[in-house]
Amino acid sequence: MSGTVTMYSTTWCGYCNRLKSQLDREGIAYTEINIEQDPSSASYVESVNDGNQTVPTVVVVGASGEQSVMTNPSLRQVQAALV
Repeated sequence: MSGTVTMYSTTWCGYCNRLKSQLDREGIAYTEINIEQDPSSASYVESVNDGNQTVPTVVVVGASGEQSVMTNPSLRQVQAALV
């Protein structure tokens, strides 16, 4: 699969940790950004989640160049967006 995955997360987020382990298991590379350490990323997450700092927020740019922004997606949703 080609494309990029960026995950906005926190260290204490169980859903983030679960998705990270699934991506690792499937060999899907991703860039992780901790919103507690990066105020501008926290603002971005709020802007795409109705003012809430909901994590994981995942941005996928698929092989076609199409961008998808997903909140707490499943592994299958991330895989589908990469195509």
